[in-house]
Amino acid sequence: MQILVDADACPKAIKDILFRVSERLSLTTTLVANHPLQIPPSRYIKFLQVKSGFDVADNEIVKRLEVGDLVITSDIPLAYEALSAGGHAINPRGELYTQDNISDRLNMRDLMDTLRSSGIDTGGPAALSSRDVQCFANQLDKFLMKHNCNK
Repeated sequence: MQILVDADACPKAIKDILFRVSERLSLTTTLVANHPLQIPPSRYIKFLQVKSGFDVADNEIVKRLEVGDLVITSDIPLAYEALSAGGHAINPRGELYTQDNISDRLNMRDLMDTLRSSGIDTGGPAALSSRDVQCFANQLDKFLMKHNCNK
């Protein structure tokens, strides 16, 4: 199993957790983004810069995804693609996307897009809180334990 990160919008606090986990468990973690990122020197942490453009990073993640891999993303369509390809997905706030909840998330996303395109201000997501970061760390640990990745 590897971890693939939709890194363009991934908060620093989440990347820091992933860096520590990657080293601790000798688990390959690849950050995919369309702009340069700083990553710590490690044989387990990789960075792939892709061209700018709509869904270019997402498409690269899907292309590299293998059954059982974990994708870290707040992009619901990417999470759906990961699940459809036999992977797993967690968002930076600690929500594990599953076959049971992904359709509802897609429907809500589409509704919000429709509202925004009609001129309704739907606001944006709240800033990532320390509670969100802790939820992510807990969910990641729970996922890794379930998939026998913890040492």
